[in-house]
Amino acid sequence: MTHTVNWLDRLRIERRVWGLDQHLYDLPRAQRIATRRDVRANLREAAADVGTTEALRRVGSSRRLAEQYLAAEFGDRPRHSWMGAFYAAFLVPLTLDFFLAEADNAFQSGVTSADPHATGTYLWSGVSLLQSEVTYSFSNGTASTHGGAWTPFTYVAWAVITISAGRLWRIRRRRHPAAANA
Repeated sequence: MTHTVNWLDRLRIERRVWGLDQHLYDLPRAQRIATRRDVRANLREAAADVGTTEALRRVGSSRRLAEQYLAAEFGDRPRHSWMGAFYAAFLVPLTLDFFLAEADNAFQSGVTSADPHATGTYLWSGVSLLQSEVTYSFSNGTASTHGGAWTPFTYVAWAVITISAGRLWRIRRRRHPAAANA
């Protein structure tokens, strides 16, 4: 018995396809697009045969389907994660800069609380290993700062955290079948 696939059924299928795509970011772009097209076509065909609800039930959740595609591509061994590396590369500087700025503000507040009308130059060594020396120039309690840049150790730590979060040492180059035959 054939079922009619209306626009609501197509939307449900699209939701499942795009949910799958969100879990496949470790695949190359062209392969993700091909997978989306294939799953969409198969789901539409299955929906016409057995109904959309049954077709979606049989295919399972987007996450589970994505795990199967990734296992078929990379095997069951642990693999790298570009999204994990991206999150670490983005969030570590934001977090670190927030805490370093708070430390700078704490030093500045300490000087102004001791002398509300401070005038002169004050040096703060910064957070050791993470930040260079910060120079505060006070004029009647108003401060301007100079310095406080990341140290080379901080950049190295940022790179190590990004590589660790994404497990990027597990990247393996794959040979394309066309290149192997040439």
